[in-house]
Amino acid sequence: GCNPLAETGRSKLQNQRALLNQQILRAVRMRAGAENLLRATTNNKVREQVLLELSFVNSDLQILKEELEGLNISVEVYQNTEETFSIPLVPLGLKETKEVDFTLPLKDFILEHYSEDSSEYEDEIADLMDLRQACRTPSRDEAGIEMLISYFLQLGYVENRFFPPTRHMGVLFTWYDSFTGVPVCQQNLLLEKASILFNIGALYTQIGTRCNRQTQAGLENAVDAFQRAAGVLSYLKETFTHTPSYDMSPAMLNVLVKMMLAQAQECVFEQIGLPGIRNEFFTLVKMTQEVAKVGEVYMLVNTAMNQEPVKENIPYSWSKLAQIKSDHYKALAHYFIATILCDHELQSGDDEDQQEKAFSQLYDYMPEGLMVLTVLKDKVQRKQLGKAHLRKAIVYHEEALRVCGLCKKLRNIEVLQEVLTAAHKRSLLKYAQQETEDDFLSLIQAPDILPKTEHKIETIAPQFSKVKVKDFFHRLGPLTVFSAKQRWTAPRTIHIHHEAGELGFSLKGGSPVQIYCLDPVCSAASMGLKEGDYIVSVGGLDCKWLGVNEVLEKFKSMGEQPIEIEVIS
Repeated sequence: GCNPLAETGRSKLQNQRALLNQQILRAVRMRAGAENLLRATTNNKVREQVLLELSFVNSDLQILKEELEGLNISVEVYQNTEETFSIPLVPLGLKETKEVDFTLPLKDFILEHYSEDSSEYEDEIADLMDLRQACRTPSRDEAGIEMLISYFLQLGYVENRFFPPTRHMGVLFTWYDSFTGVPVCQQNLLLEKASILFNIGALYTQIGTRCNRQTQAGLENAVDAFQRAAGVLSYLKETFTHTPSYDMSPAMLNVLVKMMLAQAQECVFEQIGLPGIRNEFFTLVKMTQEVAKVGEVYMLVNTAMNQEPVKENIPYSWSKLAQIKSDHYKALAHYFIATILCDHELQSGDDEDQQEKAFSQLYDYMPEGLMVLTVLKDKVQRKQLGKAHLRKAIVYHEEALRVCGLCKKLRNIEVLQEVLTAAHKRSLLKYAQQETEDDFLSLIQAPDILPKTEHKIETIAPQFSKVKVKDFFHRLGPLTVFSAKQRWTAPRTIHIHHEAGELGFSLKGGSPVQIYCLDPVCSAASMGLKEGDYIVSVGGLDCKWLGVNEVLEKFKSMGEQPIEIEVIS
């Protein structure tokens, strides 16, 4: 993990988030206390005082939540440091957690359940706690992702080793909701595993926003990161369906997946336009459909963000940014199609059929009285339809600027204002360049543009198998046998004497090996050896991981002297 004391912009934001979470926790506790007192008292004077206190606490909570929303829209910190003229992308902040001390619960369980000296496992417990601590400040790169995945996989081993399904271990996990700041506590590992998955997704979004969007490689990496973020959040939604934390509810995760895929689609469009957009008929047709697709996906994101129950907790500025991007990219689509109509008159050498086919794919329907080929051939109709598209582009640009001006948080993002204003001015200039005498005759309404993309954006499922993890508590033995679900006796010591070169039993199974075909009258049976017992040590040496041949080798190496083994039932 990163140095938690490092004064980077990102760590300052996370520290502010942790501080706000503590203040929200105090306010929530005060509110709960006041509400309990209100229910319990019948004294009118006390009730008045409590109601007054409640109004103060609620307004405090509202202010704190607005501050938390401010952190969620502090997107500039996460963008690439290169000078860029692009609309910022939105990352997710990491969920904060409290420290957890595994030492006593795990040591007690090792002694009680596994009948082993728990002091011999202090290093393993320390490794687990160090890994968890490091996961609170992961580096914003592939190494950070790998570390979070390794802890997630390690939790699978820990759950099987130490968390029996029938009782709680007394370990309390606390995680804070990344949108409301309200803490959620649980004694099982489900919350811990789900929160780590959320942070893997969040870290992918931060990697995506950090990519340099001025290069092809940077945009490819950004697309990949957002697809992977969507994949992890989708996996979280399908696997952990009952997480009590609101930011991990199925409805919220559904919106976040949509948002990450929309950002990936936006980067795809930027990738296509990066070398420059040639002012050529077929290039502009392709760009029109691609950018219309970006506008459509952001419209769907904005619609999803304004549905109950998500609407209450999604940052207001996020839904407004989705609306702005939807309007901005729709405006660009209309600008591109206007450029086709105004700048590219059909020449004698042009392929009419190809142009007609390409142009007709842009619309679901043509305005009344217009035919595609006629529009392409008729100079007046071309110009009228082109100007209708420019008017629609200007309307969308103005709406994007209006919404941006209404949201205080977005007003402060300079590059957003600059991009929207530049695009608006470009459409106005294009419109001014067209002759205006016939404007009063131009009653054509520009039809909607059909979105289409050649680059389908889909979630990329998390590939946990690529990260190799060794079980910290490997020495306890094979997990199939030595798990929290299994119950067995404490180890018993058996002294085996050779009887005419025979042991009186056979061995079977993988590791650990089992007693098989036990002769009920042999010396080992008389000392308490039972059919099906597992051998855990031979001559004082651990053999939980040894197979049949290796254990027999150990028996042979003892020669004729008595063999001391430890077994469990």
